[in-house]
Amino acid sequence: METNAFFGDAFEYNYHFNQELIALFEKQQPSIPEKSIQLLNHLINAQQIWNERILEEKIAIDVWEIRPLENLKNINLSNYNRSLSILNTIALNRKVEYKNSKGIEFSNSVQDIIFHVINHSTYHRAQIASNLKANGIEPINTDYIFYKRK
Repeated sequence: METNAFFGDAFEYNYHFNQELIALFEKQQPSIPEKSIQLLNHLINAQQIWNERILEEKIAIDVWEIRPLENLKNINLSNYNRSLSILNTIALNRKVEYKNSKGIEFSNSVQDIIFHVINHSTYHRAQIASNLKANGIEPINTDYIFYKRK
């Protein structure tokens, strides 16, 4: 599978399970633990921030900002569409100069950033699953292989 096609598939997987989690949160509201709400917002916000960095836009959101649950599906869709647009219009080897949340300057390739976004989201979805289970809510299985089996 070509690199862009692989990353496109990975973004689709990421989008799909973010939407599934948002739906679970809506269904289980108000029982969802605060930590899970924070983590879901964080992973969605982080993808938006990375898209904005790649596109050299002003960062519009704080990485730990909590947004209304009813807005997250649309934000996740926008992130997904913007990430796909990046894949289709920007070279993966292009360097992106950016500052982290502490103001320290870094440079990474678009490919490195894209891989990070997917990996970061997977990591935090696993934390959400653990947190939900610890609070008596059955988590959904968000493993990539389960997505591919559908």
